[in-house]
Amino acid sequence: MRLLFPQNKPPWLRQHYIQQSLPRHGPSNLFFRSLLSVFVARDVLATFRFVVGDIAKHVTALGSSSSIRLTRTPLSNMLLCPMKRQRKVTRPVPVKSPSARLSLLSPKRQAIIRSTFERPREFVLLSVRALAERLGTDPATMIRIVRGMQFASYREFQHYLHELSIAHATSLDTMRTGPVGKSAISVQTRASLDQDVENMNRLAQSLDPQRIAALVRRLYSARRVVLLGGDLAANLVKFLEHLLIILGLPVTSATSPAEVVHKVRPLGKQDLVIAVSYGRGLRQTVEGLRQARANGAHCVGITNTLVSPIGEFAHESFLTSIETPSFGSSYVAPMALFNVIVVACANHRRGRTLALLKQLEQEQRHGFRWYES
Repeated sequence: MRLLFPQNKPPWLRQHYIQQSLPRHGPSNLFFRSLLSVFVARDVLATFRFVVGDIAKHVTALGSSSSIRLTRTPLSNMLLCPMKRQRKVTRPVPVKSPSARLSLLSPKRQAIIRSTFERPREFVLLSVRALAERLGTDPATMIRIVRGMQFASYREFQHYLHELSIAHATSLDTMRTGPVGKSAISVQTRASLDQDVENMNRLAQSLDPQRIAALVRRLYSARRVVLLGGDLAANLVKFLEHLLIILGLPVTSATSPAEVVHKVRPLGKQDLVIAVSYGRGLRQTVEGLRQARANGAHCVGITNTLVSPIGEFAHESFLTSIETPSFGSSYVAPMALFNVIVVACANHRRGRTLALLKQLEQEQRHGFRWYES
C-alpha cells in the first residue's frame, strides 16, 4: 500500500488525512498506523532541527546583546508552511554539429553516412532497413554507425535529422509544404494563419518565465548590450533595439559584417550579446557571437533549431519557430518573444519606466516628428 502525504499540510494534519484511508480494524490497521507514526515523527523532527539551528544562528549573530527577543512567527510559519522547492529551469542543450558527429567515425563509415547530413529531408522518415538499403549497407552496420556517432538509439538519430532538415530548409522546400495545386486563396490564407497559431503555441508551451526574468536582470546590469542580426532578422534586431533604448538601456545593434566586427571587439565580461539567426545561421552573426563569447561576454541566442550554430556558441538560447507554408519566414513567434522581453523589462523597474515615459509623453504629444492636420 502506498502512503500519499499531502505536501501542503503540516505533519500532524497529514496524519489525520491519511488515517481516514487506513483500515479500521485488524492487524493491518496496527501495522500501517505504526508506520505512519514513524514518518510523521521524522518530518516533525527534521523541521524542529532546522528551526533550532536557525535560532542558534541568530543568537550567535547577536553576540553579547543584553536582550534577545524571540517571536513565535518564524517558528509557526516554518511548521505550518512547508518549504517550497525551487523549480528547475530547463534550457535547450547545445547539440553537436554534423561535422563533430562525423569526426567520431572512420573515413569509410563517414562516406556511408555523409549524404544523410547533406540532404536530411530525403532520409528522415526512413526505417533502419530502408536507410541501410538506400546507402548500400546492412541494418547491423547502420546501427553501429548510429551508435558510433553517440546517438542513444536510431529514433534519436531521426530526431537529429529532423532538426537538420529544419536548419537546412530552403525557400523552395518551405513553398512545397504549402497547399498543393491551385488551391483557393481562402485555403492558403487559412493554412498560413494556422501555422502562425501553431508557432505561437510552441512558444507558449516552451517559454520559462524564470529564464525571461534572469535575462531581464542581465539586461539591466550589463555595461553594454549588443544585438546581432542580419538579412531579414535585422528587422527583429531593430525592433528590440528601439524599445530597449526607450527604457534607457545601453543597447546597440550590429546588422552588417563591419558593424559586427567593430562592436564585438571591445566586449568583455560585463557585457551582454543577443544574437538572432535562423536555419543554418548567418555567417556574420555566428562569427560575431563566437568572438563575443571568446571575449567573455554573456551570449544569448535566438534561433529555431537545436542544431543551429547559434546554440553551439551561446551560453543559453531560446527556440522560436518561423515555419510558414510560403517561401518566406514567419516572425510571429520571434516578435511575441521580444514583446515578452520588453514587457518584463518595463515592469522590472516600473517606477523608473514610468518616469522615463512621463518625459517621453511631452514629445509624443507635441514633438515635430508627428504630423498635425
